[in-house]
Amino acid sequence: MSAVDQGEQGAERTLGQLVASATAEMSALVHDEIALAKAEIREDVRRAAVGGTAIGIAGVFALFSLPVLSFAAAYGIHNTGLGLAWSFLVVGVAFLLLAGLLALLAVSKFKKVKPPEKSIASVKETAALVGTVKPHPRPVSDKAVGVARSSS
Repeated sequence: MSAVDQGEQGAERTLGQLVASATAEMSALVHDEIALAKAEIREDVRRAAVGGTAIGIAGVFALFSLPVLSFAAAYGIHNTGLGLAWSFLVVGVAFLLLAGLLALLAVSKFKKVKPPEKSIASVKETAALVGTVKPHPRPVSDKAVGVARSSS
């Protein structure tokens, strides 16, 4: 079949056939786009899971290293001539001071947290605007009037 024959055949297609064809092609395109998005999201979720697992394991190792490093610091201080008990006390007080500083930092940051005032104002403005909008009346057809009269 030549291109001219196909063009003539395409010209003979009805409007309904053209709309059906366009609808089917758009549906296939949307389906393919959704499949692509799912594949991309699936890959991103897998990467995030691997990254989350790695950071979790790193956190566990860091947590396990704290006692070892604490003992190392205490014994290091002990080697300077301070008693062993005092060395451990120095390390413990250092940890408490560090915890106190972090707590003060957290409290100062929490005090700076405020409600999203711009968003609240925008939502109130939108709600006020929507409250003033009146719905458009629907045109009443003769059939609807006849049905309404016959049912009353």
